[in-house]
Amino acid sequence: MLEALKRNPYFTRRKGPVVLMIMDGVGFGKYNDGDAFLKAYTPELDNLMKTCSFTELKAHGKAVGMPSDEDMGNSEVGHNAIGCGRVFAQGAKLVEAAIDSKSMFQGETWKKIIDNCKAKNSTLHFLGLFSDGNVHSNINHLKAMLEEAKAAGIVKARIHILLDGRDVPATSAMKYVDPFEEFLTGLNTNGTDFRIASGGGRMVITMDRYNANWDMVRKGWDTHVLGKGPYYQSAHEAIEDLRAKNQGVLDQDLPPFVISEDGKTPVGAVEDGDAFIFFNFRGDRSQEITMAFDMGGEFDKFDRVRVPEVIYAGMMEYDADLHIPKKYLVTPPKIDRTMGEYLCACGEKQLAISETQKFGHVTYFFNGNKSGKFDGSLEDYIEVPSDVVPFEQRPWMKSAEITDKVVEAVESGEYGMIRLNYPNGDMVGHTGVYQAVLVSLGALDIAVKRVREALEKVGGILIITADHGNADDMYEHSKAGEIKHDDNGNICAKTSHSLNPVPCIIYDPANKGEYKTKLKSGLGISSLAATCIELLGYEAPEFYDSSVLNMK
Repeated sequence: MLEALKRNPYFTRRKGPVVLMIMDGVGFGKYNDGDAFLKAYTPELDNLMKTCSFTELKAHGKAVGMPSDEDMGNSEVGHNAIGCGRVFAQGAKLVEAAIDSKSMFQGETWKKIIDNCKAKNSTLHFLGLFSDGNVHSNINHLKAMLEEAKAAGIVKARIHILLDGRDVPATSAMKYVDPFEEFLTGLNTNGTDFRIASGGGRMVITMDRYNANWDMVRKGWDTHVLGKGPYYQSAHEAIEDLRAKNQGVLDQDLPPFVISEDGKTPVGAVEDGDAFIFFNFRGDRSQEITMAFDMGGEFDKFDRVRVPEVIYAGMMEYDADLHIPKKYLVTPPKIDRTMGEYLCACGEKQLAISETQKFGHVTYFFNGNKSGKFDGSLEDYIEVPSDVVPFEQRPWMKSAEITDKVVEAVESGEYGMIRLNYPNGDMVGHTGVYQAVLVSLGALDIAVKRVREALEKVGGILIITADHGNADDMYEHSKAGEIKHDDNGNICAKTSHSLNPVPCIIYDPANKGEYKTKLKSGLGISSLAATCIELLGYEAPEFYDSSVLNMK
C-alpha cells in the first residue's frame, strides 16, 4: 500500500467532489471543414471555454508514449497517461524496440513457437489488424516476424487479416493487401509457403472488447480457425466482390471471407500442432479472441465446435492481473503508482463510470492495465450497457444514462473523486458519418451542462478534457489542406483519430485565487493526474508530470 499524499496547506478543499470528465475523441481541429466539434451546436462547452480556466493539451505522439509525433494517440495510451500521471513507452514503441534489437526473437516464447512448427512440420499462423495505424498493430511488425520465421526455417505460414479503415483511411485495404502479396511472393522461394488465409472487417469479426458482442468473436473463430465462410481465390478478389455486394461499406465493416484454391478446402484452417500469434499489441480488443484460445474447457462464451491444440501467443500481455494471454512476445510497460492507487491510500472514495464501449478505459487502462480494484471499499465501478447497433444510428449513445448516474453520485456526497468517459466523439467519429457526429456532440453538450449544474449545487469542481482527437477531423485532407474527394466527387470521410490537441477546462466557481486563472500551456494529458490531485487538496507526487495549475 502506498503512503498517503501530503495535504496542500495552501489550498482549501471544496465541499463537493472533483469530477474528471473525459470526452473521448474530442479535440481542436486543424481545418475548419470537417471539424465537427467546431461546427456542432455546443453552447455549454462554448461558454465554459470562454469563462473558465482553459488550456490545450497534447494527446498524441511522444506526449503519450508513442514512437514519434507522427503517431496518433488512442484511448488506451491516453487513459494510461491520464491515470498514471506520467508517460510510459507504449505498445508500438516497445514492439518496435524489441524487433530492432532482436530481443523478441531471442525470447522463450518465440523460440518455442519456431521449435514447435519445425519439429511437427506444422503451420505458423498470424492474426491481427492489417494496417500501419500503430494504434492496435503495425503491418511492419508482421512483416518482420515473417522474415524472421523464414530465416529460422519455417516453411508454412498463414496470415489472417482484419481490415482496418478506422485507424487509417476508410477504404484503404488494397493499399495494404496488394503490396503485402508482393512481399509474400518475395518470401515464397525454396519451398516456402506463406499466404493470406482469411479476413474480414475489424468491426464485424474478432476484435470485440469489454464483452460487448461475443458473436463478433465467434464469427472470427469460424473464419480464422475453422475456415468457414465464403471462399475466394485471393484477398484482393474477396475485397472487390464484397465491396460490390455491399455498396458504400467501409473496410472495418466488410463481411468475413476465407481463401480456398479449389473452392472446397480452406488454405489456412488451424490444425492440431500448429502455432498461432495474435500480433495486435493493444489489449482491449485482443482479450476475447485470446480467451477463446487460452481458456481450454473453461471457455463458455460460444460453441467453438473444434478446439485445435496449438501454442498460442499474443504480441503483449493484454491483462496483467488476469494474465491474458499465458504466453506473449513483448513485455508491456509496468505501470505503477497511479492516481487511483494514491487516492485509495488517502482514503478517498472514488467512482469510475462509462458505458460498455469505454468502461475498461476508466477502469483497466486508467489503473495502469490492471482489471482489479486497489481497494474495493473505496472504489465503485458502474458500467452502463452499450447498445449493440451501429453507432451512427444512436449517436447520443448512453450519454443521458451515464449522466443520470453521475448527477446522482455528485448529489449523494459519497465520493471525493468521480471519473467518467463519454464515448460519443470517438465511437461515432469512427463511423465517418458527419451528421451523426454533430448529433453526438450535441447530446454530449447537454450532458456536460447537467453535470456542471449538479456540481454548482454542491460546490464541486469539474475538469473537462479528452484522451485524443477524432470528431475534430472528419474529412481527409491533402498535404496542402484541400479536402479529398473520391472518384464520384464525394468527400472522403476520415474515420481515424487525429493528431490534434484536446481541451482542458476547469470549472471551479469557489476558486478564491489559490491558483491563477491562466493555466500552463504546452503540457500533455499526463498532467491531468497531478491536476486532479491538487484540486483535491493534496500535493502531487514529485515524479508526476506537472499540473496545469499555476499555484500562487
